[in-house]
Amino acid sequence: MAAAAASLNLAVVGAGPAGMALALHAAQALPQAAITLYDARSAGPDAQRDPRTIALALGSVQLLERLGAWPAARAQPILEVHVSQQPPGFGGGDAALRIRAADEGVPLLGAVLGYGDIVAPLQTAWLAACEREPQRLRSRFETPVAALKNVAGGVEVDAGVIDRCDLAVVAEGGVFAEQARRGIRHDYRQTAWVGTVRYAGDGAAHRAGVAYERFTRHGPAALLPLRSEGAERRAALVWCVPSDDDPVQGLTDAQRVAVLNSVFHRDTGALAEVAPLKHFALGLNAERSLVDGRTVRIGNAAQTLHPVAGQGLNLGLRDAFELVRALGAAADVDAALRRLELRRAPDRWGTIAATDFLARSFTWQLPGLGAARGLGLAALQAFAPARSLLARRMMFGSR
Repeated sequence: MAAAAASLNLAVVGAGPAGMALALHAAQALPQAAITLYDARSAGPDAQRDPRTIALALGSVQLLERLGAWPAARAQPILEVHVSQQPPGFGGGDAALRIRAADEGVPLLGAVLGYGDIVAPLQTAWLAACEREPQRLRSRFETPVAALKNVAGGVEVDAGVIDRCDLAVVAEGGVFAEQARRGIRHDYRQTAWVGTVRYAGDGAAHRAGVAYERFTRHGPAALLPLRSEGAERRAALVWCVPSDDDPVQGLTDAQRVAVLNSVFHRDTGALAEVAPLKHFALGLNAERSLVDGRTVRIGNAAQTLHPVAGQGLNLGLRDAFELVRALGAAADVDAALRRLELRRAPDRWGTIAATDFLARSFTWQLPGLGAARGLGLAALQAFAPARSLLARRMMFGSR
């Protein structure tokens, strides 16, 4: 084992999926490291009942499988991603890009499941590890961290009492509207409406395992397939619209169903019902660096992104696993952090730039922009190598 991890004292702030995945992976991969996990929430079932829907890329699924914390029975595999541009598009048509797992030689492109379904097995695995090694692994639930202070050779963690550690990782980020300003911030002045929809009929006409994304003049809208019991088919909805002239706010649920049926591609299938929707503001809020002294930020604590590409938690899990890899390989902690910055930069900044470009493009009032986007989708559909490259980037990030 490298000297960086031989006697490492690691603090992880935030017991969400990224933080617990980091703590659990570090516990397995760095067997001499002492690890303490902090969170203001309790270790009870509340977080596991969180109804938010998360789309995980195949790479993230594989990472959780390696940790023994993948809830396969609760997840809906994504077998195809269908991306289309609402007319007017290329040639006035309805251009569509279809990325299929079978074409890429993989069993699935990713999976959709509830936030709580991700948290529960990670927490179970982490608490079991703490029981096995109580001298090395500690949980401090119901313990908010008030402040972190970089000091010579480490970090002071203010959690009621001052704890000293060699490295602190912040993995709790919150939502854009409630975050302090970071180095790079842009308010897209867009609102995401989220909830659950049900397809019409018994769902027989709807292909299971297909995720739909539709580019409209207001912004992107997506339907993510949910695991269903029986013939009924459901999907999670993410519907992005301008905040200043919100076309969704004043509609009834029945009117929202009617609008959604006019928005999505004809291959999507008719929607019959939408559950009451919640909404939140969208923006970019990113740190210029993951590392500040001996403090590291990962996931939403490092970069909050627009959901257009669904990469937020996937990026955070890749941050976590690369940090553990760096700590296991480097000669000391500071060398590991330099390695982390270098290794994560292409994936991190490439994802930030791509999502930011797409998000801003929906606010540009440029003639022919919709047609250009449709042309791009048509070109990707026609050129298999480029389509495969995009699929690999979606599944695994930049490696």
